Amino acid sequence: MTLRINDTAPDFVADTTEGSIRFHEWIGDGWAILFSHPKDFTPVCTTELGAVAGLKHEFQKRNCKVLGISVDGVSDHHKWSKDIEASQGHAINYPLIGDPELKVVKLYDMLPADTGDTCEGRTPMDNATARSVFVIGPDKKIKATLTYPMSTGRNFAEILRLLDSCQLTSAEQVATPSNWQQGDDVIILPAVSNEDAKAKYPEGWKEPLPYIRIVPQPK
Repeated sequence: MTLRINDTAPDFVADTTEGSIRFHEWIGDGWAILFSHPKDFTPVCTTELGAVAGLKHEFQKRNCKVLGISVDGVSDHHKWSKDIEASQGHAINYPLIGDPELKVVKLYDMLPADTGDTCEGRTPMDNATARSVFVIGPDKKIKATLTYPMSTGRNFAEILRLLDSCQLTSAEQVATPSNWQQGDDVIILPAVSNEDAKAKYPEGWKEPLPYIRIVPQPK
């Protein structure tokens, strides 16, 4: 199953470090970030899980829940979390899915369907493609995806920026240009007619090209 932007995020039931969840029900009416890891007790992932724990308040401000997944069981996750707190300074404060039968990573196309049904005997390199981030909206649609190699720690400031952009597009029908940051000018979506744009932006817009309409970021 290949997943693309605007596909419905597959629903599932899974055990986590905070108990069993049904994914769509757990998301509720807010946003969600699902980010995956190939194995417990791996160095780069250890730094990432700690970094996200330190940013939990930032995700909460954006009405966004965070859900991690690692291709091992929940009992291993609890042991790993002690290492994360000791080395990164933040205890895991969001649920981490145990996926020892590889069901969720295969459902999300991070491992081939014929991979097998157990994490036992598999090395981090065997699971190297389980390094994805999914941004999911309140409508349970996938709004963005990112996939990183095992050797590159994910930039969660960029993931927050991506989330901000997705939420702004959803609320205001605008796009964000290259290197956009909160408060910068934005672009009116091409799907918005000039007539509708004039109603929303009576002061007009900058138009460096006929297909680029630049306005201040809506408040």
